[in-house]
Amino acid sequence: MTRHDQTGEEIKATVQQYWDGRADSFDDDSQHGIHSDEQREAWLSVLRPWTGEPPKKVLDVGCGTGVISLLLAELGHDVTGVDFAPEMLEQARTKVEQSELSAEFQRGDAENLAQCDDAYDLVTARHLIWTLPTPENAIDEWRRVVQPGGRLVLIEGHWDFSEVFEGYEEIHDDLPLYDGRPPEELAMFLREQGLENVEYEPLEESELWGQEPNYEKYIMVGDVSE
Repeated sequence: MTRHDQTGEEIKATVQQYWDGRADSFDDDSQHGIHSDEQREAWLSVLRPWTGEPPKKVLDVGCGTGVISLLLAELGHDVTGVDFAPEMLEQARTKVEQSELSAEFQRGDAENLAQCDDAYDLVTARHLIWTLPTPENAIDEWRRVVQPGGRLVLIEGHWDFSEVFEGYEEIHDDLPLYDGRPPEELAMFLREQGLENVEYEPLEESELWGQEPNYEKYIMVGDVSE
């Protein structure tokens, strides 16, 4: 893949600008936000078995407006969400203040986390890895902050749309996993990064997305060696 001359920091600044601009309307899309009790229960049913018995200490990386963070909190986990886009974090903080749930939100770089080694039982991320200029660095960081025997839980997909996302025209060639990946390819990537027991299942139920999914979506987990 041809790479441009932009630095990682320049790419991340563009990504931040894009998602800050999406913050106010992000949850309006049923594929992003939670729009019904049926949708919320569907997501809880997906997350419950993969995240294990609560309370787990969870770092939700690229948390955005806190959709997955709050679902994890509802399951009884101790959740910290981090995101690079301040406007997304403001939406997340507002939502948790208006709920009866507890979660903490911090600004952070998924490829260079401020969290200590072995601080969490789980790292979660939804539709994040495609936005990263060096995803292999991110996986190293996520493994670092998860204690031995812990787990990464990723909600991902493969879209490969004909048109480049608006706002990503100048950087998409600098993102190795842009367009997502088929689950078999992402599973191989995670194994190459040292994760064990990598497995996945499709997320095709319309109840999860508020409509029939228009591209391949799945949840994937990998364990950190003990």
